[in-house]
Amino acid sequence: MLNDQQQLSDAINQVMPFGKYAGRKLIQLPEPYLVWFQSKGFPEGKLGQQLALMYEIKLNGLEEMLQPLIKKDE
Repeated sequence: MLNDQQQLSDAINQVMPFGKYAGRKLIQLPEPYLVWFQSKGFPEGKLGQQLALMYEIKLNGLEEMLQPLIKKDE
C-alpha cells in the first residue's frame, strides 16, 4: 500500500519534461491536454503511465482530493 501511495505522489509531483506545458506538474496539466494524449497514445515508459494516471484522476474528478499530496516548490 505504501508503494502505491508513493507512486501516486511521485506521479502527481512529476514535472512535464517537454511540450507546451513543460515545467508544470502532471496534476496541473489541463484535462484537454490529457484527453489529447489519451486519443493519440501516451508515451512509452514511466511518464506515459503517469500521464495515463493523471488522465484517470481528472476524468473522475479526483484532483481536489489529491491536493494534500502536491509538494510545494522549493
